[in-house]
Amino acid sequence: MSDELCFLSVAATAQRLRARSLSPVELTDAYLDRIAAIDGQLNAYLTVTADLARRQARAAEDEIANGAYRGPLHGIPFGLKDMIETRGIRTTAHSKVLAHNLPESDASVVTRLYAAGAILLGKQALHEFAHGGPSFDLPWPPARNPWNTAHYTGSSSTGSGASVAAGTAAFSIGTDTGGSVRTPAWMCGTVGFKPTFGLVGRGGVIPFSSSCDHVGPLTRTVEDAALVLQAIAGYDERDTGSARQAVPDFTAKLGSSLRGLRLGVLRHHFEEDTHANAELVQSLDAALDVLRGLGAAIDVVRARSLHEYYSVRVMLTESELFARHQQHLRKHAADYGHHFLGRTLAATLFSSADYIAAQRERRRIIAEMRPLYGKYDALITTGAGPAPSLNHHRSIGAAQKWSTPSMGTMFSVTGAPAIALPCGFSKSGLPLGMQIAGRPFEDAALLAIGHAYERAAGWHERHPTLVPHAKAASIDVGADSAAIAEPDAAVRSFVEAAVRHAGLDLDPTSLSLLHESAPHAIAMAKRLPRDIEWTDEQAAVFTLEHGGVIE
Repeated sequence: MSDELCFLSVAATAQRLRARSLSPVELTDAYLDRIAAIDGQLNAYLTVTADLARRQARAAEDEIANGAYRGPLHGIPFGLKDMIETRGIRTTAHSKVLAHNLPESDASVVTRLYAAGAILLGKQALHEFAHGGPSFDLPWPPARNPWNTAHYTGSSSTGSGASVAAGTAAFSIGTDTGGSVRTPAWMCGTVGFKPTFGLVGRGGVIPFSSSCDHVGPLTRTVEDAALVLQAIAGYDERDTGSARQAVPDFTAKLGSSLRGLRLGVLRHHFEEDTHANAELVQSLDAALDVLRGLGAAIDVVRARSLHEYYSVRVMLTESELFARHQQHLRKHAADYGHHFLGRTLAATLFSSADYIAAQRERRRIIAEMRPLYGKYDALITTGAGPAPSLNHHRSIGAAQKWSTPSMGTMFSVTGAPAIALPCGFSKSGLPLGMQIAGRPFEDAALLAIGHAYERAAGWHERHPTLVPHAKAASIDVGADSAAIAEPDAAVRSFVEAAVRHAGLDLDPTSLSLLHESAPHAIAMAKRLPRDIEWTDEQAAVFTLEHGGVIE
């Protein structure tokens, strides 16, 4: 019975808690017991906050009993990606660099969740600083997929995706810079929601890229995503990218008919720009049939090549991440894992002109979206899946990430809301996912589309089976099918000059990682258009409010 409680939706659990047919203490104990029984197979949690959770559960029980019910998250246990600061609770970003970091305050999103009465179960695994890949050279192992523990969870909110799928958290909060909420949702069979840029505050979230960072929920159902978003959305004075927008009722449109809606499918993104798994494409086609059956009109549409969005996104995010870590890298590069170094060091090869070209191109990309927003209520692509084996952990994190854009890329650059949904399972039993993206600040309408599909398809009703206290599948930590190509003399010379200019003193292994990334990084910089008129605005601007406050 306790395991059944752990697979209830937030909405169903909230009804029981409010009616007092279920106790927050009983519910929290059920989740803590399940974590103790199966997380050894998953490595989803870095820190379990059992004592805090039980105190919060007792307080929630007393408040509900006394008529002080706060809303649908009151008494609901959740997890946090360990990029999100918690006062007095270790927040590591899954890195040796912050292994002993005890923040002095809670992130804004944590403050909002506590105010809603939610109960913190613990801090969850990720890729190092939300970057890189599934690494085995960090202080903690990578999270594993609950549908098959020999497989990957998707990057980078790894523990968040695994825990929600496995029933060790009712929901989780992750971060998404290039798809890091959506990809774990696709590969673990859950819902992942990337809100419109600026809708959810990032104050107290360890930054990756201020240009592209988002905070969003991973949940079992679309309705749950709407309920969590309701609690965490709103202006955040600690976040310079926060939007001063009124927060709507995100559940108001759930249950709406899709009749009359127009949906555009970006088939070239997964059939030409990349080549999605055949089972995934078949599942998406079946999902489109479901949407047609619900009354939506569906067209095939084209936008830019996915590679163009990817070049812009990588130039922005890698440059901003490297700038944040440069001082520590100068003295302590060995504190980082190979996957992080293999991506981040490449930013030494980018110039300030490259970065501004990417910002200006992003502005043009966003302007180009207006005709699509005018014609279509939402855009659809595949997501990802089935999850690859962790035996390929090196190529998953390094070579593949340079050469293959993630399906989350376009909407990371445009800042539009996007939802990840399960749309089927492979023959091997691993989840397959789709993506639906909406117009900026029309998150409620997007949730309604996702909810209608989910209810009709029913994939959210499936859960993985895990045997308590079983051992995780064996992984060959040294396995590596990807050969490292030596760069030519010109590239080697360019790399070594860039390293000196950046003030880095790299050991041979780290330098080899940079040599491997260099051809990809140089090619990306060359792909950025340089034809923007000199009179056109840059995207990286700010204004001053009264008193000199930066807005």
